Amino acid sequence: MSGTESLRGQADLAAIASLVRAYCKGLHQGDPALLRSLFDPQAALQAPGLRRSLDAWLAMVARRSSPAVREDPFAYGILGIDLMGDQALAKVDCPLLGDRFTDCLSLLREDGQWRIVNKMYAPRA
Repeated sequence: MSGTESLRGQADLAAIASLVRAYCKGLHQGDPALLRSLFDPQAALQAPGLRRSLDAWLAMVARRSSPAVREDPFAYGILGIDLMGDQALAKVDCPLLGDRFTDCLSLLREDGQWRIVNKMYAPRA
């Protein structure tokens, strides 16, 4: 790997980490507009036995009481990011509304921007 490729990889990891931190902030604050800005419009949201469109999920986020309003602590964390050129996977620890989820976010870089194209999530056992 050349020095230029290494610097690009570091910049990509920083951009993805920033996006994931914004995702955590959007979840915690229950902010559908912020969350929408992070996702591709055709993103899929999937959990065991459950499939949702982005619009359906954001409507649910808007209706529920946010963790911030409930005064839940902000304890989200990035568990890992794998970068593979113009695609990436981020694994996120999400304590949300009395449960603890692991969110696996698939991201693509298109037109120079990273966006979430798939969210796969499940409560931890």
